[in-house]
Amino acid sequence: MQDNQVAAHRITDRDDVAVALRCLREGERITVQGEQSAVTVGVVQEVPRGHKVALRDIGKGEAIFKYGSPIGAASVEIPAGSHVHIHNLEGGRGRGDR
Repeated sequence: MQDNQVAAHRITDRDDVAVALRCLREGERITVQGEQSAVTVGVVQEVPRGHKVALRDIGKGEAIFKYGSPIGAASVEIPAGSHVHIHNLEGGRGRGDR
């Protein structure tokens, strides 16, 4: 399933995730534009509007970038097209121990 509406947004080509601008449905393919390049990914599970979708495979422990800055690390392996949220992202912002 695809439509002409922009599906997700990323700020920089460095971003590992994009923010869903609408509900992303399992099985659809989306293309997300960056500064100089676009990434196409198959959505592997529903991603609610306003949540993050992985634009590449992210290994456990890897830093995850959003809006050009690290927002935390993957707590598990995250396949491209997956919903990225508190179930698989250990946030690094606002923590006193980092």
